[in-house]
Amino acid sequence: MPEIIEGISPTRMELLRMNRRAKLAEKGHDLLREKRDALISEFLDVVCEVREARMNAESKLKEAFEALIIAQALLGVEQVRQLSLMTPQEISLEFSSRSIMGVQVPTLDLKSGLVRTVTGRGYGLVDSDAAVDSCARNFEEALELIIKLAEQEEAVKNLAGEVEKTKRRVNALEYIMIPRLKATRKYIRMRLEEMERENFVRLKKIKALLDQQ
Repeated sequence: MPEIIEGISPTRMELLRMNRRAKLAEKGHDLLREKRDALISEFLDVVCEVREARMNAESKLKEAFEALIIAQALLGVEQVRQLSLMTPQEISLEFSSRSIMGVQVPTLDLKSGLVRTVTGRGYGLVDSDAAVDSCARNFEEALELIIKLAEQEEAVKNLAGEVEKTKRRVNALEYIMIPRLKATRKYIRMRLEEMERENFVRLKKIKALLDQQ
């Protein structure tokens, strides 16, 4: 049986207050349950997007490493390494956020695309080869997909946290607060009825005493 709320006086005013609190708790419970269900739906949608994004990134990385093996076979490992060192390493990212069902999730925006032109990679055409260009392009495309995947995975993490927090609130209302409010309300009603019976018996005794005089 649920515990009653301590420090409650069994009065009609307190009973009215318990009724208001119980109705408010039930309304809050319904709203939170709706929010939880909507969050779970959004969470599952983003999970599907993450699954697809991860598959795309893994596929592109596979292509990139296959292109790297070919480039190393044609030019040699050291030559490919030297060419990679000539390529600008800095990546400009702009961090912002967006809201999904009131949950802030990160947005990573590339100020400029990662896929460069042949001349924009920093090495000379004479020292390079089409295999190196193909390898570089594949890795650049893979990195773009990985950045997008990181954004989506962080969104999943934030949504999962909010789903869990909302579930705890729903459960706290459903299994603790609302039962305690109802139990307290029942206790007040029983005490009021008991007090009324006691008053009735007392009045009968007083009437009987008055009748004897």
